[in-house]
Amino acid sequence: MTSPSPVLRPYRPEDREALFDICVRTGHEGGDARHLYPDPGLLPNIFAAPYAALEPELAFVVEDGGRAVGYILGTADTASFVDRYRAEWLPGLAERHPAPVREPASPTERMTALMHDPERMIVPELADYPAHLHIDLLPTHQRAGHGRRLMEAFLAALDEQGVKAVHLGVLTANTRARAFYDRVGFHGIAVPDAGPVTYLGRSTQ
Repeated sequence: MTSPSPVLRPYRPEDREALFDICVRTGHEGGDARHLYPDPGLLPNIFAAPYAALEPELAFVVEDGGRAVGYILGTADTASFVDRYRAEWLPGLAERHPAPVREPASPTERMTALMHDPERMIVPELADYPAHLHIDLLPTHQRAGHGRRLMEAFLAALDEQGVKAVHLGVLTANTRARAFYDRVGFHGIAVPDAGPVTYLGRSTQ
């Protein structure tokens, strides 16, 4: 008897634990980041959980064996998301992750600084691509078509909302991720002083 195939479906609140796990296990250039961040909630509370909480209609997962093994999530409007993140999400993290009071010196301190600076997401050169996204799949489920299916679901949901274009940021060193984004229609966007990140965009259609 064969096992059921993985299925793509909308995110549910009970996927939260799996969402956190996927985020951490793919959080270092696409690989496991658990050795870098002692607090397993740090990365997910920046790059995954706020989107699932604030815009759940744009969150989708691939489920295999009763558990999420990959996700895509994001926002239809980056500027509005930044405002909501600061007003509705960040206050709940301030005690667990207080804002840095010195120049960040460790991976945890650098990520905490990002957490407390959501305005960094507003980049003038990306104004024509108002939506943005994050997508992650466990290594066991990569290169099987699930990423493309997740992307298609997310783009269709944005299109239904009348959003015309979307962007993302990928670490330039993560060449495997960049190859995937190229295959699903993203192109580079020139952003001065982007640091270690390459920005990509595409239409939702």
